[in-house]
Formats: sequence, structure tokens, C-alpha cells
Amino acid sequence: MTPFKAILKRAVEATPGAVGGAFADSEGEMVDSFATYDPHEWAVLTAHYGVVLAQLHSAFGVFHFGGPEYFMVSHQKLGIVVHTLEGGYFVLMAVSDPARVTFALTALQASVSELQREMA
Repeated sequence: MTPFKAILKRAVEATPGAVGGAFADSEGEMVDSFATYDPHEWAVLTAHYGVVLAQLHSAFGVFHFGGPEYFMVSHQKLGIVVHTLEGGYFVLMAVSDPARVTFALTALQASVSELQREMA
């Protein structure tokens, strides 16, 4: 198991209702993941949220406050948190119950420094 996958696994297993975590580059291509989802579907989901993050960076960068640090989306059957990392990378976590999306945010925030140390 890679160090990135181990970090994601710990975060997912510590989050109630989590179905997976992904670490991806600025274009949404997964570097590593840990998920109970179909691997192809998980890669597509991660890529789509990479596009959303890029759009948010474009929109919010205009106001000179910097890009977003994280964002949360609550779908009918899935909650998503995307948290940025240095170098344009991001980490994503999905939970099966959208009401638990704040648990995912807490787990990702705790994992950010670990992922960035591993990237160095």
C-alpha cells in the first residue's frame, strides 16, 4: 500500500458513512485512492470534481482573495468534500449520507498536512 493510500484509508475509516477518498492532480486525474466504489466510477467522480474545483479557482481568483480552500456538496444520496493541497493537488472524500459531510471535512483537514508532507 502506498503512503498516500494509507493516509486516505485512515481518513475514510475514521469517517462515519465514508465510501472513499481520492488524491488527485489539478486536472482531476487520481494519483491514489481508497474507496468502496467501482474504480472507474470513482475516477470519473474525482475527475468531475477536479473540473468544479478549477472553475471555483477561476471564479474566486478574480476577487483577489485567493482560491477556495475547500468546498462541500450535498447530493440527494452522496455528500462530497474537496480540499485543496499545495501544488494544485486536491483530496476528495465522499460519504453515503450527505448529513455527515462535516465529518468528512474534519477527516480531510486532519489528513492535509500528512499528504503534503508525503508530497515533499
